[in-house]
Amino acid sequence: MNVMLIFLAAIAAIIFWWLSGQRLTSKPWLETGSVQLPVHNGAERQRLPAPAVKIGLFVFLGVVGAVFSLAVSAYFMRAASADWWATPVPRLLWVNTAALALSSAALQWAKREAQHDRMESLRPALVAGLALAIFFLVGQIQAWRELTAAGYVLADNPSNSFFYMLTGLHGLHILGGLAVLAHTTVRAFSTDVAPERLRLSVDLSAIYSHFMLAVWLLLFALFAGWANDFVDLCRTLLS
Repeated sequence: MNVMLIFLAAIAAIIFWWLSGQRLTSKPWLETGSVQLPVHNGAERQRLPAPAVKIGLFVFLGVVGAVFSLAVSAYFMRAASADWWATPVPRLLWVNTAALALSSAALQWAKREAQHDRMESLRPALVAGLALAIFFLVGQIQAWRELTAAGYVLADNPSNSFFYMLTGLHGLHILGGLAVLAHTTVRAFSTDVAPERLRLSVDLSAIYSHFMLAVWLLLFALFAGWANDFVDLCRTLLS
């Protein structure tokens, strides 16, 4: 139970941090006077509240965080059994983690370029983020192949089952985000795309990428054994 609460707290902190940057906590009914519109390239761009699709994304991410928190909680409870043997962490996961982090950084770069309508820089940033995310998925599949070749198959012990389940669940969410990101990248190369819609698509892709990176870092810490030390420390402080 403590593990689930810690995981949920981490996910909630990430969501709150993003919400605070999206003006979702503002109170427009308390604001008086005319709204000042920032000027960019001679045109006024209105600062509107976050659209419904962005709020829906945060709700979806909250649900995803809850699902992963329940899975991690089950992981810790099952790890206390006598038939549990830890699954080794393939070295390739370090490379995959770096690729996912670089993909998230590339999409943050793309978000900044989209906000300033710099299409020449936006397009390579989106392509880089997409390519690195694909590299991450391919690397995860290769890590699975290395483990199975070494004899760590799915049904061999509970630790293997949880490893494949958690990494597979995370990979499916990355794959879903890739579909949206690929569509956004194609639209960025189109000549008739609306700038406002493109900025929103890039923004949503960046938020989703950052969230999935945070989830993966927590899972990676779990597989590497660092999460066990953190939980033990939290239990010691709370006791």
